[in-house]
Amino acid sequence: MKCRAAEPQGAPRSTKLLKAVGSGVYELLDGFDTDTYRCVYVAKLKKGVYVLHAVKKKSKSGIATPREEIEKVRERYRQAIKLDKE
Repeated sequence: MKCRAAEPQGAPRSTKLLKAVGSGVYELLDGFDTDTYRCVYVAKLKKGVYVLHAVKKKSKSGIATPREEIEKVRERYRQAIKLDKE
């Protein structure tokens, strides 16, 4: 079963491709009160949507995603690909 809201054509405007990680990895930003939340997911794998990371955004260097966060997402993406093949 596919999640249409998580796919690019059905995604909210606050969704963008996270090119630094890999093909089919998206970042969804949403706000609540005065905070911003970030969720990184991959929707293009066979077994479903994998949420790779979700955090409350805390600006350390402007709007850019910190390098350590990108590395964490890359590792989880590799794990999701492996799990999806099993």
